Amino acid sequence: MIDKNKVIKIVVPVLIICVIGSLWFFKNRDEASLVKPIETAVSSGEISTNDKAMINTLEATSLDLDELKAQGLPIVIDFGADECIPCKEMAPILKELSENYQGKVIVKFVDVWKYPELAEQFPLEVIPTQFFFDKDGNPYMPKDAEKMGMQLYKMKDTGDHGFTAHQGGMKKEQFLAIFDELGVKP
Repeated sequence: MIDKNKVIKIVVPVLIICVIGSLWFFKNRDEASLVKPIETAVSSGEISTNDKAMINTLEATSLDLDELKAQGLPIVIDFGADECIPCKEMAPILKELSENYQGKVIVKFVDVWKYPELAEQFPLEVIPTQFFFDKDGNPYMPKDAEKMGMQLYKMKDTGDHGFTAHQGGMKKEQFLAIFDELGVKP
């Protein structure tokens, strides 16, 4: 009969080595080999040259929240990743909103796998997660946060309302309902 302790002494180190190897692989894999849907669409000509400027506006490589708030427009910041399936499903919605509401709402997409440091100032737990701010730079205050699936975060030091977030994918209609509450018209 097999000694249970011997099996555990063998299986546990093997599992630990597998986990460490997986972490090393994912941390050190070649990012150039990853599929980047938007970059691919630009280089293949699926997205026109005029859209390139919009993509640069939509996709954030840096994020200065104070600078965005100073614009006097409502803000939507979506944290996700090019390889995240719900994020991919939302990409055309964000693109459309960014185009159709340009000058009315600031819409930003932050790829947290490419730019993890941009998420450090937010209470980000999962992707995709969207953060909303009104035109005055204050966290959006929904009429019915629970019904809209919103989470309200308080600042630890002051207890003030610091962030309003939605975790998970969103449909266009959900964004439009929020825009309506924020007083934004198409």
